[in-house]
Amino acid sequence: MIKICTSILVTVFCLPAVQAHPQSDHKNLRHWEIASTDPDRIFLTFNGDPTSRRAVTWRTAAKQNTPAYAEIAKATEHAGFAKEATRYTAQSEALNLNIDTANKQGQVTYHSVTFKDLEPDTLYAYRVGDESNHKSEWIQFQTASREAKPFKFVYFGDAQNGVLSHWSRTIRMAYQTAPDAKFALHAGDMINISHADNEWAEWYKAGGFIHSQWTGVPVAGNHEYIGRTPAIKNKLSIQWRPQFTLPVVKELPKELHETVYSIDYEGMQLIVLNSNRLMAEQKPYLEAQLKKPGYRWKVVSFHHSLFSPHRGVSANSKKIATEWQPLFEKYNVDMVLQGHDHAYTRGQLPIRSESGHVKDSFQTMYVTSVSGPKQYQVNPEHMKEFSKQGLETIRSGEQTQFFQVISADENKLNYKAYTTTGKLYDEATITKDFNTGEKTIKQEIPDIKERIFPNGSIKRPKSF
Repeated sequence: MIKICTSILVTVFCLPAVQAHPQSDHKNLRHWEIASTDPDRIFLTFNGDPTSRRAVTWRTAAKQNTPAYAEIAKATEHAGFAKEATRYTAQSEALNLNIDTANKQGQVTYHSVTFKDLEPDTLYAYRVGDESNHKSEWIQFQTASREAKPFKFVYFGDAQNGVLSHWSRTIRMAYQTAPDAKFALHAGDMINISHADNEWAEWYKAGGFIHSQWTGVPVAGNHEYIGRTPAIKNKLSIQWRPQFTLPVVKELPKELHETVYSIDYEGMQLIVLNSNRLMAEQKPYLEAQLKKPGYRWKVVSFHHSLFSPHRGVSANSKKIATEWQPLFEKYNVDMVLQGHDHAYTRGQLPIRSESGHVKDSFQTMYVTSVSGPKQYQVNPEHMKEFSKQGLETIRSGEQTQFFQVISADENKLNYKAYTTTGKLYDEATITKDFNTGEKTIKQEIPDIKERIFPNGSIKRPKSF
């Protein structure tokens, strides 16, 4: 028998004043862009302890005749699991897309549920919908274990442009390569114009069911702040908070809510930062998280590259270097995963002595990557400048779409970068002594020529 959760339906209509704009008749919209009574844009996120909680968010048309809900049950080999499902009433929020005057449909509704009190290391099936038989399929995910077990996750740099036409093959090849990945990290600039609903529609269609099965970890990039309408220009995408149910760190300024958070997953600490806004204000939170004991691995992700392979030293990278990088060194962060520069670079910093002397040892891996078709050249002069700061550049690439698979297994953290055609391009393994914190890195680069084209020998695509 289906059990009913005690969650309360909340409908939010407190929207900003809308500029004069006619309600659309959906003319010139493709059918998969148009919200309907059937749930779409289903997205799974972490929101609390990964061993016992998950959140799901989805979209429907503006008018809901019956309350939305989600159901969840332990997955079994037979279809009878559905009879044991627990039902959660959704929180529902109206969103007026016409706040951005370029959007072609008016009001839609987003729904969210946080599944609670789940059992660790257990396969669950869930679906979303309403009483009017407008329901999704049953979708499966597995909760985290309380003990450290081998697991992997996928990391994407910027998708941004040509998302449906070109990025779709990257995320689908990533799923083909690592279908058992526990989550997917999207390191910002998932679309190009922050509030453009047609671009978000492409992003969801490109990923399809993968977005609802892999738990997603979204990072806010600068293009999640680029708007066309004056009232919402330089503001976080109007779709961000309605479509992603993410942890709220109450001690941070409200502007940073659901863009700065941390995830504790089977011995790994993953910290997501916002490199667009209020970086100094995030520093106390970052240090408080990194101070926490008991983690085997510490991984940090934000959008702007600290060691930019294309732009060199930017205003954002200067702030990152001032506010955050000393903490990465102090607390021995293992990996820093970034985007923004539409090229690929993997480098590493050695440990410094208290006097600032660079030791001949490994401390932190820094990666900048891109998963979409918009590409920049790698500037070797920037890499030379960064070497003065102790950065050793190991592998670079340009005019190539990438995805990365990162695997944790006992005292090893393995990193692999693949091209969108599924070829292994770069690999390294960090080995750590958990008693002393000392670690080494082994470069395992495959015998593939570095994809750098300084003389223009590759035909460069038009700008996206």
